[in-house]
Amino acid sequence: MKEPAAQETFFPGEDEPMRDRTESLPPAAAPLAERCRPTRLQDFVGQEEILGADRPLRRAIEQDRIPSMLLWGPPGSGKTTLARLLARLSRSLFLKLSATESGIKDLRKVVDCALETRTQSGRKTILFIDEIHRWNKSQQDALLPHVESGLITLIGATTENPSFEVIGALLSRVTVFTLKSLEPGALEAILQRGISMLREEGHEIAADAEAIRAMVSVSHGDARAALSALEQAVLYRETDGQPVRLTGEIVAQALQVKRILYDKSGEEHFNLISALHKSMRGSDPQATLYWLARMLEAGEDPLYVARRIVRFAVEDIGLADPNALLIAIAARDAYHFLGSPEGDLALAQAAVYMATSIKSNSLYAAYGKALDSVKAHGYQPVPLHIRNAPTTLMKNLGYGKDYKYAHDFENAFTVQDYLPDSLRGTVFYEPTDRGFEQKIREQMKQWEESARKQKHPSGE
Repeated sequence: MKEPAAQETFFPGEDEPMRDRTESLPPAAAPLAERCRPTRLQDFVGQEEILGADRPLRRAIEQDRIPSMLLWGPPGSGKTTLARLLARLSRSLFLKLSATESGIKDLRKVVDCALETRTQSGRKTILFIDEIHRWNKSQQDALLPHVESGLITLIGATTENPSFEVIGALLSRVTVFTLKSLEPGALEAILQRGISMLREEGHEIAADAEAIRAMVSVSHGDARAALSALEQAVLYRETDGQPVRLTGEIVAQALQVKRILYDKSGEEHFNLISALHKSMRGSDPQATLYWLARMLEAGEDPLYVARRIVRFAVEDIGLADPNALLIAIAARDAYHFLGSPEGDLALAQAAVYMATSIKSNSLYAAYGKALDSVKAHGYQPVPLHIRNAPTTLMKNLGYGKDYKYAHDFENAFTVQDYLPDSLRGTVFYEPTDRGFEQKIREQMKQWEESARKQKHPSGE
């Protein structure tokens, strides 16, 4: 039977060295990231939370009971590499589909191939579907019977939250493993492996510590991006018969980045984010723009900057301007959609909005007081009258008794206690008289006056 066009080469078991199966070796013309894919589990770098000793996936591998699964993680975190390794370790036929280019017709070919493989050799089939979140409901539904029967062991890869992008029926039949962006140490190890491979292929290469840090810096936790940066730097510098000596400056030139030697865990990182935060707090849009530009130009992760702007909106502005949080979130989403450099402007717009907004930390302080109260008083019981009472037993126990439905009263307000008895009358949130909080303050005063009149209708 002719195998489907989507099929990739079968990766043999650990006892069948790759060098003995020359048809399985990636062509020399393949990108370095492809040539560097590990063929042994011990060479796989990172993801210790799922592959470390006694972790669920590691145990499944050791017991040769690999389940159908979804690998959820950012680009370059090792989803495809891990899928190939699992097929190799379980001596399974490895078939691959890209959800952007395939559909039910391709799935039928895979099923036919899996049936023939099981009949002829008893070998299991692992189907790897890249970007599985791009398949629609009917396409995902078509997978169900074959996953449920065990004919296919599904490994789906996605960068999107499976809870929102994968149908519930399929989710219930797979195990979700979360992969994370690779740490700098892991990326350095991958780059060293890339350098070793290039040397084995006949290139004379050396890279100093600054060059390695530079390539790690631009990769943002993505192994593929790190190896691509290495390959690009070598091609930029290499001439016939001459050794390549990579430095941080050479890497910056090769990648056409003005400055990428930015230690995201060092003092400069914290100094710059502190300067940005305090400039916004100090209502200085000029300094805000300068420090933002410094961070982005230095190679800071723009989404880290976006997170800090969101934090600023809730911590330093709060309800003085409720639109601040909306704009901060919109800027994050705009950057995620546009990328650099266009998305940088969305961050700049949000940062200037924060700098020029009315400030208040009253909500931040109020939440801190509430947390302190929880820690000091423990978990106080919910008053009976505001408890939910879905059953007769609960009603008989007094749940919901004498609860006053606010909409039944004038201006949808009535006097009622909502805090536990031991905290009755405690004040956590005290709005300022600035910005939108002025309106909140006025409304709270009106409610206080209404409460006083309801408690003392005679005016006593």
